[in-house]
Amino acid sequence: MGKPSIVFMGTPDFAVPTLKVLFEAGYPIKTVYSQPPRPVGRGHKVQLSPVHHFALEHHLKVLTPSSLRYPESQKEFAELQADFAVVVAYGLILPKEILAATTYGCINVHASLLPRWRGAAPIQRAILAGDQKTGVTIMQMEEGLDTGPMILQEEIRLTPETTGQSLHDKLADLGANLIFPALEGLLTGRIILQPQPQKGVTYAAKLTKEEAFLDWRKPAQQLERQVRAFMPWPGSCFVWGSEKIKVLQASYESGSFSSQPGEVLDSDLLVACAHGALRLIELQRPGKSALKARDFLNGMPLPKGTQLDTSNDSL
Repeated sequence: MGKPSIVFMGTPDFAVPTLKVLFEAGYPIKTVYSQPPRPVGRGHKVQLSPVHHFALEHHLKVLTPSSLRYPESQKEFAELQADFAVVVAYGLILPKEILAATTYGCINVHASLLPRWRGAAPIQRAILAGDQKTGVTIMQMEEGLDTGPMILQEEIRLTPETTGQSLHDKLADLGANLIFPALEGLLTGRIILQPQPQKGVTYAAKLTKEEAFLDWRKPAQQLERQVRAFMPWPGSCFVWGSEKIKVLQASYESGSFSSQPGEVLDSDLLVACAHGALRLIELQRPGKSALKARDFLNGMPLPKGTQLDTSNDSL
């Protein structure tokens, strides 16, 4: 039996390793679907998605519909007569007509241990919540949000050094490694689909720019997790004067500090929080290079007793 034919559906960097391994293994990729090119940055230059870039570089056909709800898009998809659709962070809802249009269904690579962290931002939410482990679930898609039966699942441990970027890269590679046994297991019948547990369901809400603000009224441990989880986007920041200062690295100190949240406690940027204090280790001013705290303070003094904002009204 030859390799099954694939329609690949994905958009960001996270999806590229899975597309790459399928391509390099010789799977017949009938078409690649990705979200439409969009304007990016200050110049609003239209850019292709990372998946779109990869597909063009390897001479794969690419389609970028803005929606799959229209009959003409559904007809075009069905006419591909693919065995599988492999979906990785595509970002568009697949209606039932699409889900039913391949021989073996739509297979999704999801960056969490389902049913925990269904939804848009499972990588960052796992770190932010202080989870000890996360992983990748390969599931068969249905109309609900990440509710489909599980094909394979593999976990990894989170450490105090784990960032959103490092976890993104590990899970992207893990998902790529799991796609082959998942497809083979379904084709041969060696894998039996397992319904997701009804207990333990959580939802990973989409990230917003507003979440980047460091609210000193929160516990220091939570803010330290935020700095790691939101690296590189949306990042973590506070406002001083007219500038938005990014915090790229931080650590927390437990204990009781008789200070108001947001007060700078020493000459090395230890900031009081609701519980404990946050040590700011690496910072970046707008348009400037990232600096360690001592070098940062040479250009922007924040002496002991400085009171930083506890609201994001000035953002």
